[in-house]
Amino acid sequence: MAYIKYKELTKYFNFNERLELEGLPKYVTDYVDSDEKIIGAYKTSRDKSIFTNKRMILFDVTPFTKRKKIHIIPYHSISSATIEYDIGTASILLSLNSGYQLRLNFVGMHAEDKTELRLLFSRMMKDQK
Repeated sequence: MAYIKYKELTKYFNFNERLELEGLPKYVTDYVDSDEKIIGAYKTSRDKSIFTNKRMILFDVTPFTKRKKIHIIPYHSISSATIEYDIGTASILLSLNSGYQLRLNFVGMHAEDKTELRLLFSRMMKDQK
């Protein structure tokens, strides 16, 4: 029997603000292909994420070194997903085909924000195929 230890890809995405799609920086939109449509964008105090109709792109900035890692995760590489709601927060938990797990927290959420997040999650899972 083999034992596989699941390791989180990253554990500190706490998105606290939805970004307007029209005002996204060029370095963010440079990663979006011409046949992709951006369906949502969020940010933390230092990180950003965009969700397209095909994949999610996470910009992970290390606080002290200012080093930036960019995670590009196609929806078809998601093996299972869960969305959790709590008072003022929501979380999307993803298990990837590679064995990595990823948790995206959304803080400071109001009812209409949770509705938008539910629609985003539904779209991600629909486009997973």
